[in-house]
Amino acid sequence: MAFVSFLIPCFVIGTDIAFSCQNTDDFVGASSPGDIVIGGLFAVHSEMLHPEEHPIKPVIQNCAGFEIQIFLQTLAMIHAIETINNSTLLSGVTLGYEIYDTCAEVTKAMGSALRFLAKFNSSKDVVEFKCNYSDYVPRIKAVTGASYSEVSMAVSRLLALQLIPQVSPASSAEILSDKIRFPSFFRTIPSDFHQTRAMAHLICESGWNWIGVIATDDDNGRFALESFGVQAMANNVCIAFKEMLPAYLSDNTFHTKVDHAIEKIVKETRVNVIVVFMRQFHVLKLFKKAVERNVKKIWIASDNWSAAVKISTIPNIRQLGTIVGFGFKSGDISTFQDFLRNLHEKPTDNNKFLHEYIMLLSVCAHLEYHDFQMCISNQSQDVLLQNVENKHQIWRDDFLNANIEPGFIHSTMLAVYAIAHAIKGQCKDRNCKDPSAFTPWELLEELKKVTVIDDDKEIKFDSNGDISTSYNVLLWKEINGRMEITTMAEYDPEKGGFIFEDEEKKKEFLDLKKVQSTCSQHCRPGQMKKVTESPHTCCYECVSCPENHYSNQTDMDYCYRCNNKTYWAPVNSTTCYRKTIHFLAWTDWFAIFLLLLSAFGVVLVLSISVIFTKYLNTPVVKASGGLTVCYIILFSHFLIFLSTIFFIDEPTEFKCKTRQALFGISFALCISCILIKSLKILLAFSFDPKLQNFLKCMYKPIPTVVTCTGIQVIICTFWLIFRTPFVKQNFSIPRAIILECNEGSIVAFGIMLGYIAALAFICFIFAFKGRKLPENYNEAKFITFGMLIYFIAWIVFIPVYATTFGKYLPAVEIIVVLISNYGILCCTFLPKCYIIIYKQETNTKSAFLKMIYTYSSKSAGSIAVSQISLDSKSSSSQATVSDSCKAEKNAVNGNCHFQVPGQTLIKGEVLHKNTARTMARKRLSSI
Repeated sequence: MAFVSFLIPCFVIGTDIAFSCQNTDDFVGASSPGDIVIGGLFAVHSEMLHPEEHPIKPVIQNCAGFEIQIFLQTLAMIHAIETINNSTLLSGVTLGYEIYDTCAEVTKAMGSALRFLAKFNSSKDVVEFKCNYSDYVPRIKAVTGASYSEVSMAVSRLLALQLIPQVSPASSAEILSDKIRFPSFFRTIPSDFHQTRAMAHLICESGWNWIGVIATDDDNGRFALESFGVQAMANNVCIAFKEMLPAYLSDNTFHTKVDHAIEKIVKETRVNVIVVFMRQFHVLKLFKKAVERNVKKIWIASDNWSAAVKISTIPNIRQLGTIVGFGFKSGDISTFQDFLRNLHEKPTDNNKFLHEYIMLLSVCAHLEYHDFQMCISNQSQDVLLQNVENKHQIWRDDFLNANIEPGFIHSTMLAVYAIAHAIKGQCKDRNCKDPSAFTPWELLEELKKVTVIDDDKEIKFDSNGDISTSYNVLLWKEINGRMEITTMAEYDPEKGGFIFEDEEKKKEFLDLKKVQSTCSQHCRPGQMKKVTESPHTCCYECVSCPENHYSNQTDMDYCYRCNNKTYWAPVNSTTCYRKTIHFLAWTDWFAIFLLLLSAFGVVLVLSISVIFTKYLNTPVVKASGGLTVCYIILFSHFLIFLSTIFFIDEPTEFKCKTRQALFGISFALCISCILIKSLKILLAFSFDPKLQNFLKCMYKPIPTVVTCTGIQVIICTFWLIFRTPFVKQNFSIPRAIILECNEGSIVAFGIMLGYIAALAFICFIFAFKGRKLPENYNEAKFITFGMLIYFIAWIVFIPVYATTFGKYLPAVEIIVVLISNYGILCCTFLPKCYIIIYKQETNTKSAFLKMIYTYSSKSAGSIAVSQISLDSKSSSSQATVSDSCKAEKNAVNGNCHFQVPGQTLIKGEVLHKNTARTMARKRLSSI
């Protein structure tokens, strides 16, 4: 079996100089024997010194910069192990530990990890190379650490060779959740995925979208920056600049890069929020320079330094502005605080870290708090050894407690307890006093299933080896002249929201929103973003929402369209408004005016009816066709006036169907009756035999009226059945909805009106032929005028109706209906009413006969002349006179001679008078 032996170089770690070790055990920082040994990796020192720019020999260099916070984590691990050993958790099996200082360097950490892989009880720390490590028993069973993700990535790959469980209390890089690359890695803190998402949520909810990011140029910084970039993009947050600082303080370019980062922050005046993913000693250097330059921003702290007391005690730290950070939620650490109070009683033989700390206390005890802390971090080993010789040891109880970062302490203790519970699971049926009782890979499988009870809560690892715990949102604020780190809220990773204990904490959170950190001014509600030439989506112009669009939030990418035609929005609107519904309402002044005209028409119809009823037996009423015909015509006029009511107020299906049908049928009935009257008049006063015969055939009053009206009824019936009118919403006006009746079929509507027009035209022709009637009774002439008014009204109506829209469109039709109805009504009945009321002397039988005779005499003159020139002069004339006399006996007082007093009749005159008598008789019987 082949194997390789690695001899690990050892040092007693100091600040600048390390003492050469005599054996590999000197490489251990703190240790304690036990049945089962757990390894620990912590960056107790912040840097590894590099005396040469490039190493020549493969020698691990000395370390410097004592880190109190990390030292406390090593003590937390020791305290947890001692507590477990003093409990019944492992039933007599004791835990030991070997804790190594990584000095925040991967190289140093790899040297420690190699020793972890060394075979158990190997005097020379031999690491065997084997094809199968299933039965291999290494020096340790599990590892707690490391402090930084970059170190954990390297160590975890090495430990994965033997599947040694590694439980880190501080490494949060998201990539470590990948179980393909890091199969044996676990952690007792959430992944950076949750932290970066929490940061993005905080920034987004505070209204910031233009920020800067500073990170260390190592795996941890790059992965954190990548994760934050994704979360920021998802929350519409833009990164104005990214500054990467060297991972190692020993880097010659470190201070130059810090200066450059500060210059960038100063120049970007619109960036008032800076996110910092760095280690504590990096932040310390950055902030000292920022205080010098009087930089005032809002700083978002990562979990690495959000609770760092060392940073919060920097002189004039308040000048930097507001610091908000995310720290791991802590549990009960009161037992650890008790442990620290008794720490000075602990021996330092097996704990070089504690020994060094006591030495540092002795040298720096006389200094103020911050200077004391800086002294501990920066004291050189030479000065330290020289001063310790002349000073007594001094212990300060308050210093360690003041520097506790509860989240990291709790997660460290939790990591140890998780390993202990996994060991307990393996030791149920085994004698774990024997270190070879189980192998690390078996412990790994047990660790995946382990459940730890912490503050009455069950905690277990998920499939990625992570523990989902909450974050504390920490706010640094000045209290009594000192910068205190307080808990402002809690962030729940599962729900992705902030939880506040009280209104005061919430107010502190809301106060953050007062600071602006945007590339562009926020677009107000009613505006939307217009992308500019900038590659960043956060840089834009604000433009008003167009008409019928709105935005109800700030910084909206686009305006919403009013999602329904019944809503509208003006330019620059924050909401949609319901469109006003318009129609010709009863309360509209124009509607009232039209209704008054219709009402007056109804009153006029009723008045005419009363007059005609009262003067029923007068010649004028009889000459009008009789009371029945007059009543039918007046009733149709009444219905036409009534139909205008259906054009007013909110349209309904019933109104839309009724108004046109009622108007069309009523008008057809009216024109049909007037047509019969026109035929009757023409029949009475026509002397053309052919026309007489035609008119006699046509003159069928009842069938004619029924037929003409019935055709219109059929037209309207088909219209209502197949293409019925309906209520329509007209959206042509931007801010209103016009409720109107859609006629259903313009063709049907046109046929209905065209049919009425055809009846009116026929009526007009017949009335025009009979226009030369007696002056006082010239009904045909007035019918002609009535039809002309009808034609003019409806001819004008067509273009006006076609070009009019809005709620007054029904008023146009009402007007033309009223004009045509008034025209026919007035022309038909008002002349007669005038005679009945004001010329009663002409409304007698004798006056009527005289008027007929006079008109007949004039009409017969030309006829008599033509009769004299005929060949059968005498016989024809005498026969005519004889017939006329016989016919006239009953018509004109029973006398055969119709002679005007004082005149002598000659032969031609006799013929003329006889013809007049014949015409008078004829008109009398017809009219």
